[in-house]
Amino acid sequence: MTDHQTTVAGVRVDTRHSIGGRRVASARTFTDVSPVDGSELGEIARGGAAEVDAAVTAAREAFPGWAATSRAQRARVLHAVADGVERRSEELAVVETWDNGALLRSHRKGVLPRVAQNFRFFADRLLALDHEDFTTRGHRNHVSWDPAGPCALITPWNAPLMLASWKVAPALAAGNTVVLKPAEWSPLTASLLVDVAAAAGLPPGVLNVVQGYGAEAGAALVAHPDVRRISFTGSVPTALTIAAAASQRLTPVSLELGGKSPLLVFADADLDLAVDLAVEQYDNAGQVCLAATRVLVEEPVADAFTCRLAERIRRLRQGDPRDEDTDIGPNVHQRQLARIDGYVQRALAAGARAVVGGGPNTEAGGLHYRPTLLTDVAQDSEIVQEEVFGPVLTLQTFRTEAEAVALANDTRFGLAAVLATADRERADRVTARLVAGTVWVNCFYVRDLRAPFGGSRLSGVGREGGDWSFDFFCDVKNTVTAPEGWRDHG
Repeated sequence: MTDHQTTVAGVRVDTRHSIGGRRVASARTFTDVSPVDGSELGEIARGGAAEVDAAVTAAREAFPGWAATSRAQRARVLHAVADGVERRSEELAVVETWDNGALLRSHRKGVLPRVAQNFRFFADRLLALDHEDFTTRGHRNHVSWDPAGPCALITPWNAPLMLASWKVAPALAAGNTVVLKPAEWSPLTASLLVDVAAAAGLPPGVLNVVQGYGAEAGAALVAHPDVRRISFTGSVPTALTIAAAASQRLTPVSLELGGKSPLLVFADADLDLAVDLAVEQYDNAGQVCLAATRVLVEEPVADAFTCRLAERIRRLRQGDPRDEDTDIGPNVHQRQLARIDGYVQRALAAGARAVVGGGPNTEAGGLHYRPTLLTDVAQDSEIVQEEVFGPVLTLQTFRTEAEAVALANDTRFGLAAVLATADRERADRVTARLVAGTVWVNCFYVRDLRAPFGGSRLSGVGREGGDWSFDFFCDVKNTVTAPEGWRDHG
């Protein structure tokens, strides 16, 4: 690396912060290590309170101009950002794979198209954002969405660019300015996004990026007095810290905090479909907040389902995420691998049985963890109650519909749920009783950006997506106008 640049698979990436349209170095750096082969990708500027203050100041100064920009012009810029993402999609996909270890084919086919779609969707939604006027005793009520101000956006490492765009796009569409703090384990595509946005015509200071550790840059950002909104995706302990900081100024927060989602398989379900749904939960090496990692199966089909699932799991191919034939790549970091294995080994010591997997894949080496299926687990056990965030599923059985619902709801979380059944009435009954922000019936991960997204209980606070994003990122105003008392200017 020279001149604050690094090259990843032939792609040049600036490793400095972006503040007010300028690249800014820090006195300290941290090393970004690739989960693909353990190579050092670069020395990344390590920001703290000073860099955060400069970024928020830049966002505050840029806010009046961007907020006053017409909806049509804001939408044109966001569409231009989407165009830039599409033009550079191969570069972005390759860099992200090297940076967080997710499958290159997934980045190409799913993630990068979704990144562009996020910008296009919120651009178009902005132009359609409206509420019909209504009257009260002859007085007109008019609802409007006013930009809130500088927004602090903190994103995780498991889907860096997609989740950044999920927050950045609606915040910018709403007329706000942004300070984005990417996860330190996967910071590179946030830097590239700045380049794409600048080329698309986004004014300086509207999108700022400060890199660094959560305890330093993140803590300073959420505590800054000029931040008007905080959107965070990550862990519950970090969210508690953010909420405490935000409470000092009543800064509105949106928190998406992962989960321990259930997959309910009833005896009348198509078992091949149910197995397919279970296997999908190993996507991204299990590092997916929505993953339904608690498989609950009705007793009459439990043995047949378990055999079919185990056979499918054994056929999953682990290896280099750049290889088109790979199904499961590495986990993101050595600390994450150790965390996953700790959960599994404690479960095995407590009496769980590994039907498949149960430890690191020493043949694949590096940060690969074998896709694991554990049975003989107690409902109150750690492995059932806590989010592992790795390629680990537990399997339990139930006898009745009521028991299935009780088991499904018996955690501190409530992000998502998946249901496999051929009985439409049962599906309606069960989904109505499940505690979850999203429920999929005989499918998984079908997402419409018009729909609300978020979790219940410790899975989060608030909803984003569609108009819910604008409700969060704006100050929603109602103007009441009397029908009389007007002076005639004619």
